Amino acid sequence: MEIFALIGWLRIRILCAAVAIAMPSFAGAQSRQTENTSGEAAIVQTTGGKVAGFIRNGVLEFRGIPFGASVAGNNRWEMPKPAEPWDDVLPAMHFKEACAQAARYGLTERSDNEDCLYLNVSLPQSGKKAAAKKRPVIVWIHGGAFVGGSSSFYRLDDLAKKAEAVVVTMNYRLGVFGFMPHPAFGAERNGGYALEDQRLAMRWVKQNIAAFGGDPDNITLAGESAGAASVCMHLISPEETAGLFHKAIVQSGACVFRLRNVEERKSFGEAVAREVGCSDPATALQCLRSKDPQTLIAAGEAASAGDLMAFVPPYGTKTLPLSGLEAIDSGRFVKVPVLNGGTRDELRLYLAYDVQAGRSYTAENYDAILKASYGEHAAEVKKQYPLSASPSFPAELGSMMTDFRPDIGINHCLYLETARLMSRHVPVYQWEFADRETPVLGVGMPALPDPGFELGAAHSSELNAFFPNFSNTTAISAPDLSPRSEKMAEQMLATWASFIHTGRPAAKGVPAWKPYGKGATAIRFEPGNIRVFDPSSDHKCAFWKSLYPDHFAKN
Repeated sequence: MEIFALIGWLRIRILCAAVAIAMPSFAGAQSRQTENTSGEAAIVQTTGGKVAGFIRNGVLEFRGIPFGASVAGNNRWEMPKPAEPWDDVLPAMHFKEACAQAARYGLTERSDNEDCLYLNVSLPQSGKKAAAKKRPVIVWIHGGAFVGGSSSFYRLDDLAKKAEAVVVTMNYRLGVFGFMPHPAFGAERNGGYALEDQRLAMRWVKQNIAAFGGDPDNITLAGESAGAASVCMHLISPEETAGLFHKAIVQSGACVFRLRNVEERKSFGEAVAREVGCSDPATALQCLRSKDPQTLIAAGEAASAGDLMAFVPPYGTKTLPLSGLEAIDSGRFVKVPVLNGGTRDELRLYLAYDVQAGRSYTAENYDAILKASYGEHAAEVKKQYPLSASPSFPAELGSMMTDFRPDIGINHCLYLETARLMSRHVPVYQWEFADRETPVLGVGMPALPDPGFELGAAHSSELNAFFPNFSNTTAISAPDLSPRSEKMAEQMLATWASFIHTGRPAAKGVPAWKPYGKGATAIRFEPGNIRVFDPSSDHKCAFWKSLYPDHFAKN
């Protein structure tokens, strides 16, 4: 096998060398790269060195470009450093391995890799006339609850072609390596090293994207779930990120979710350290650096005790100075247009995970469920949401919790509070993905066992509209969308493309989309029925605000 691997490597080196001789580098001039539409590779000069991209599915793709040095060993829990420059042409043909993580939900794969700061660039393959103008840029941050995921889960060709844009994805440190604070770590960046990885990639894009035909003055920062929350973190850190992006897309993440202070969260890092025998403050850092990745990941899982928000970055550092609610309410965020929203039935996915793990959600234990999630307000919630005893009870419960839950940043009323506060300063376009026909089993969660209730438009179900066959795995093997779902997905993607180009979402067949305000100003994307609606009324946000005023702004 080693001989065959060597032969394959040599073939790529020979190909790249041949292309380098045959083609001029087009650093900054996208029209030159389109001269290679019938060949196998194109060369781009970056600040680190030359990279060779390859044509796939009608787009030119560069996979596995290093933007940061290894974050293993003594670079654990340190600021990321730019990748070392290289001399030869780097064949950017394959995705690199994901950052260190455990296998999750019977879907994602384990990784022990800490040399993982790589990014990918995809751009349309088109004629010289079309390529003469710089294309807008989309920088996508993957999700994964801050503990998993990879840039290799996403097919970028469809988005690049249909949005006529340059699309960039990146890897970043996860879990205990990227989002865990500890007293032994540097105070200025404690608990925010993954955000710094993302910012290093964003600076790389700003410096290099013109070489790929992208417009460094028209960059949209986008993400879903933990990726959306990361976009929020960059929005509320203007001293660190202003000028690195010009629009933002937030998919299923509430920017005003109540973050925890770094001083409060250091105890979490200390709990992880105790789990692995590194409790001595004098030696904790070196001791933690000596442990293998999976030992630390398992310790982080044990210390988190099932808290989905355990690895949400803490505030109170230079990386993240303020909490989201404080920053946005006071107007201290990057002032750019925002496309903001989520899926209609977000939390049905997490209830389905629980059912697959053996937990029961029934009308008989409804009172106990409400007490666990809403404490002293359980009776008021039950009165407002008198759910039936039908087999659809878990589905109804998941949608109810999607309206609001105080302990998780995936809920509609906090999405809308984000929109309300941001819209005082910038245009915010609010949306909701409501395709209850889109596949979830075997896509957002394992196909078996079937949880036995309708999953609806669950968390992450919108991703197939932008990244075909997204399956939360490197296989990218989800089934194609139905014709009805595909038609709606095309319209949704067209509005995203319009926003990416102009800052205003619009598309044929989609009602005129006004910036967020009182009443019916949001768009609900439902197959055959894309319409304007009033999300605050639909999700009973006045009721939830009356119960939990501290989670919302006072004015």
